[in-house]
Amino acid sequence: MPESGPSARAVAVDVLERIDDGAFANAVLGTALERSGLDTNDRRFVTDLVYGVTRMRRACDAITDRFVSVDPDAATRRLLRLGAYQLAYAGVAAYAAVSETVELAPRRTRGFVNAVLRRVAAEPMPAASWPSDAARLSYPDWIVDRLRSELGEDDADATLEVMNRPPPVTERSDGYVQDLASTWVAEAVDAGGRVLDLCAAPGGKASALATDAHVVATDVHPGRVRMMARNAARRGVEMPVAVVDGRQPPFAPATFDAVLLDAPCSGLGALRRRPDARWRITPTSVDELVELQAALLDAAATLVRPGGQLVYSVCTLTAAESIDHAVPRHFAIDNRAPDSGTWRPYDRGWRVLPHDADTDGMTLLRYRRVDG
Repeated sequence: MPESGPSARAVAVDVLERIDDGAFANAVLGTALERSGLDTNDRRFVTDLVYGVTRMRRACDAITDRFVSVDPDAATRRLLRLGAYQLAYAGVAAYAAVSETVELAPRRTRGFVNAVLRRVAAEPMPAASWPSDAARLSYPDWIVDRLRSELGEDDADATLEVMNRPPPVTERSDGYVQDLASTWVAEAVDAGGRVLDLCAAPGGKASALATDAHVVATDVHPGRVRMMARNAARRGVEMPVAVVDGRQPPFAPATFDAVLLDAPCSGLGALRRRPDARWRITPTSVDELVELQAALLDAAATLVRPGGQLVYSVCTLTAAESIDHAVPRHFAIDNRAPDSGTWRPYDRGWRVLPHDADTDGMTLLRYRRVDG
């Protein structure tokens, strides 16, 4: 008889190891699933385990550390997280969660993993035992502190809770799968004329705009530009694409009726979609992104014709990455309420929080060029 392939949990552990080594979750998971030979249900289970453990790893550590006196090695820590996630969050029966996870442990640590997970199964985490709110919510301290400072404690905690759940799948009328908040950003761009999407990959907003305008879509990464081109061709969308450094765009000044700058950002409003990002982002990286955003905004402004529109959006919630940027020279604030979406007024712009409409968190600013 042919040997059976790896179990769903074994595939999950392998992917989790690669994430710990620096791989991006969404990149490594797809390849692992394609090679696994698992059926559809098991693939869904692997996806839940990988994304769930990655999101909730700090909480899982707090749950298991009650019964650990010496910090385990990395491989053992992954198995403890895997077991704790199944027991505390995934609704897996205790016997299966413990026994199947223990089977993945090498002989030298099997007894230890078994003992800890049995204790976890028998003694759920008391609310008073969490070492901190950040541990309970499973984020770095600085993210919890930053969002509470920016949003207030109630909205911040609701945002953080929502981003611990898998995002819903939303499909546009043309079949493109896109978060609703991103769809609302595209709909906030004036339709018609010549439109530039300066940081367009993966191309969802640009393709939505292309139904009513002549859209040029650019991005700095060649591989992502090729992906946009393939997606547009597959769906029959006419949309020129190009590899462009948005800080030095090769277009003539005042060429476009509207420019959309969906700028690179910390993604603090979209962490449910990027489960490993919360452990990669640092306050320093936010500061560096603010500098990049300012350079992109200055460059984008030069490309808008007089009377034209500049739309700036980020899938984050921080003031530094949105409303703290200076109003571009020769532009006035366009403070009309967006026609669609669950937006809250936010200084001179608009913001949607993840728990407002079960979307990614997004900030939107619109400007109108007023000179000559």
